[in-house]
Amino acid sequence: KRNFTETVELQVNLKNYDAKRDKRFAGTVALPHPTRTKLDIMCIVDEAHKSDAQANDLPFIDVEGLKKFKKNKKVIKKWAKKYDGFIASDSLIRQIPRLIGPQLNKMGKFPSPASHDVPLADKIDELR
Repeated sequence: KRNFTETVELQVNLKNYDAKRDKRFAGTVALPHPTRTKLDIMCIVDEAHKSDAQANDLPFIDVEGLKKFKKNKKVIKKWAKKYDGFIASDSLIRQIPRLIGPQLNKMGKFPSPASHDVPLADKIDELR
């Protein structure tokens, strides 16, 4: 039995890409087999996604719940440690740093955007 978490390092060589001229980019790659099937994912929802999260029995928090943190670093970190990842409605992505500060970004848990045309359950399965 290994007593450490395995990691994979991936290097990609891009042709016809000038790193000096073009800015950085970020993306995700879907693996053919899920690495962890049990992920605790919190949904940060607006009113449109709220009913979807309730119907699928997903853990969620709305804007009012985020405002209750009052940018308290300790409380936000304690809350964020409970979850492996976050999904947020498209309309709330820009409001999150304003509401709870940079803590999620520093922890590497900034939410993935979820559009209204894709159900939240499908987006969570995609993250797994």
